Amino acid sequence: MQHYPEGTLYVVATPIGNLADISLRALHVLHLANVIACEDTRHTQGLLRQYGIEKTLLAVHEHNEAEAAVGVIERLQRGERVAYVSDAGTPAVSDPGARLVAAVRAAGLAIMPLPGASSVTTALSAAGISGDSGFIFAGFLPSKAGERDQAVVGLQGEARAVVILEAPHRIEALAQAMTPLGDRLVTIGRELTKQFEEIATVAASAFPAWLAGSPQRTRGEFALVLHPAAQALPQDDGSRVLGLLLEQLPLKTAVKLAADITGAPRNDLYETALKLKKAGNE
Repeated sequence: MQHYPEGTLYVVATPIGNLADISLRALHVLHLANVIACEDTRHTQGLLRQYGIEKTLLAVHEHNEAEAAVGVIERLQRGERVAYVSDAGTPAVSDPGARLVAAVRAAGLAIMPLPGASSVTTALSAAGISGDSGFIFAGFLPSKAGERDQAVVGLQGEARAVVILEAPHRIEALAQAMTPLGDRLVTIGRELTKQFEEIATVAASAFPAWLAGSPQRTRGEFALVLHPAAQALPQDDGSRVLGLLLEQLPLKTAVKLAADITGAPRNDLYETALKLKKAGNE
């Protein structure tokens, strides 16, 4: 059984929706803690009541995190166990907590993370993307239109999957900004783990139309996974695939399929096909 030392900051993940996603270890530490620091005391108080936990709460949010960290450090130095939770999911991942953790570490005090629910990994697990390509976490893109558009342009050449978070009042603007990404797939996770959870994978160009398909689709919190950009195979592979297809199919059909399979430019494949046909007739 793991030891839970005094004078330690416990970074505790809480459910992103479904209350049953709390871990047994998290419940144990929340009961054990002398005090619970949290992003929103009212929200956390309601959450704790669901588990039958009554604790003193300290507000540690994005507007007071640096100052509040001083009080947390004083408690830790007195030997108290302090648990920190954000409103939902894993603290310090697009939620407050990072500055608190950094301050506690700088003070030479112990930190123990308790893993659990995270919209990032939840969305990735539903996207069906091979882990070989890796992924990056972009979080919330800029709220200003010009900066957001520029950020999306920067993703066009990204070969890895990209996880993006968005709030309901900005999701339509984000969907519109992503349309230049064309056929690149986007897995949309809306209200993940909650009653009205919805998961869909569409082309980026079709994202606005998907949202418009139901008035419910602009409600709730979003976790998006932009799939990796299709990588063109080397030209030699394109030619090899094209040659095999030409043995069974008409020229135009073979060119189209070879382009779809390999990602090679269709015009280049067409020129190659003409040369292969000519060579075969000689």
